[in-house]
Amino acid sequence: MKLTLKLFALLLFGTLISQAQTYFPSNGNWEHKTPADLNIKSDKMKEAVDFAMENEYSEPRDLRLAILKGFEKEPFHEINGPTKKRGGPAGIVLKNGYIIAQWGDVKRVDMTFSVTKSFLSTTALLALEENLIANAEEPVINYVWDGTFDGEHNHKITWQHLLNQSSDWSGELWGGYDWADRPPSTGGLDDWKNRTLNEPGTVFKYNDVRVNLLAYSLLQVWRKLLPQVLKEKIMDPIGASSTWRWYGYDNAWINVDGIKMQSVTGGGHSGGGMFINTEDMARFGLLFSRNGKWKGEQLLSENLIEQALLPSKANSNYGYMWWLNQKGSRHWKGLPEDLYYAAGFGGNFIVIDRQRDLVIITRWLEPSKIEEFINKVYQTL
Repeated sequence: MKLTLKLFALLLFGTLISQAQTYFPSNGNWEHKTPADLNIKSDKMKEAVDFAMENEYSEPRDLRLAILKGFEKEPFHEINGPTKKRGGPAGIVLKNGYIIAQWGDVKRVDMTFSVTKSFLSTTALLALEENLIANAEEPVINYVWDGTFDGEHNHKITWQHLLNQSSDWSGELWGGYDWADRPPSTGGLDDWKNRTLNEPGTVFKYNDVRVNLLAYSLLQVWRKLLPQVLKEKIMDPIGASSTWRWYGYDNAWINVDGIKMQSVTGGGHSGGGMFINTEDMARFGLLFSRNGKWKGEQLLSENLIEQALLPSKANSNYGYMWWLNQKGSRHWKGLPEDLYYAAGFGGNFIVIDRQRDLVIITRWLEPSKIEEFINKVYQTL
């Protein structure tokens, strides 16, 4: 009995020590450490920060202009949701949970474009965790039976296909046509409309209409607003500010149980999406760096996170709306293959390295410079 109690005490002591060594920021506060405090090369970190400040995203700070210019080759493209003039370059580097570098205005709320997709996929993981969706490989038509997934092709689409952007769903949503979103560089309207559909799960296609379809489908499952789900389950528990907002298109309203609700977007492709400050992005990244745990509470299943980070058959660099650094077309040279990241228009990134307890946030960094910048941060380790 004495031996058992002694062993229990040692295990408890070890757990307390481990918890004490795992730092999480409190609500409204974040402890800073110098790079040198954590054996990081201070001069190299300064080089990385200076590089980020000197390589601001080159398109206009008026994001309406930047969006329209960026997607001007898409037929029928227009702004259907809120936009916001952006600030200058900003970012945070976390090591062991502590801020060891930051630049720009990290409390300014800005659009984050397709980084929103990783927040959206998180609400899908939560639905799986609560058994609102029994299995990611189930057909979505089992849950959304309003005609959206009718037809020989669309009825085969699973939640997994929507999450890894391999569904090739065909249709129209909120005035947007799947074939008109990032169409091929060759052909015309008739070719795009009448194309041969790919078997779901076989071909990756980055497509915001289909991402917004996932948001719409999840709204049917949750039967409450996805920003509310995210706030209650994730953002409030991790101590995020009250300033972030998640918007949909102006016409994306439906009736759910007699209540008018807006279906949000998975990015700012036509306006809308997640509007958030850099600190809140860093908290979200830290949660994933810690495998879904925050101060001893498992907010998100570690097993589901692992599922979300599996390379899809259609694209080895893509999981459930997280980019992976596996060998492939999106591989960042010189960087670990086990890191992963959320990426958005205009140089918005959340980069996560769980093995090194490292999280890197960038805002408004020239996208062509991101690989070089991340390599500069790794040269500080």
